[in-house]
Amino acid sequence: MLFHVRMDVSLPHDLDPNRRAELVTAERERALELQKLGVWPHLWRVVGQNAQIGVFDVPSNDELHAFLSSLPLWEFMRVEVTPLAQHPSDLEAPKS
Repeated sequence: MLFHVRMDVSLPHDLDPNRRAELVTAERERALELQKLGVWPHLWRVVGQNAQIGVFDVPSNDELHAFLSSLPLWEFMRVEVTPLAQHPSDLEAPKS
């Protein structure tokens, strides 16, 4: 199943700078790991915002939740998930 996921990150302004750096590094490592696994095939930054759009390819809602909640910045995110379905006019859509 494909999911469009928007993640808006809001780190506290008073967060210790060392902790902030640790979290950002850990987030990058986890994101790269999920991309290499094929779970997170697409990742884009939202221009001018501390937000990103990703497409996740996972078998279920529960697995998506598990992957998202494994992100080190999870507690600082507002997440919007939209399940996706194949569009019949997509050039890549299988023909019956």
